Amino acid sequence: MSELEKLNQLLIEFYDKMSSWEQSVVKGTGYSLAQVHTIEVLGSHGAMRMKELAEKLGITTGTLTVQVDKLVNSGLIERAVHPQDRRAIVVRLTEQGLILHRQHNQLHLKLVQDLTQGLDEHQEHALMQSLQKMNQEF
Repeated sequence: MSELEKLNQLLIEFYDKMSSWEQSVVKGTGYSLAQVHTIEVLGSHGAMRMKELAEKLGITTGTLTVQVDKLVNSGLIERAVHPQDRRAIVVRLTEQGLILHRQHNQLHLKLVQDLTQGLDEHQEHALMQSLQKMNQEF
């Protein structure tokens, strides 16, 4: 097996484990994984136009509209008219949405802490640099 094939298998295994972890964490919240991802993006990047949010999530604006409707009804997101462009809609987290984001983010931080506890400072730095370079390719 080539090094590229080994790396491919490791990335697939990591993705599968991360997806399984996400599903298990979200399962008890009453929200879907897609809804929690929407909360994560808004919590990390702040208020944004629907089109920008859809692009960050990799979904259509039509799909996002359905998701946002549910999150608005749950009191996690609010819509507003864009201050400079009345035709555009901006969405942002409500106070309840910010609380959910902080709680979910704490779970992510704990996971990262657990996963990297066996790494020394050099390995952790190398991992960060590698992930940054890989993220730039997307």
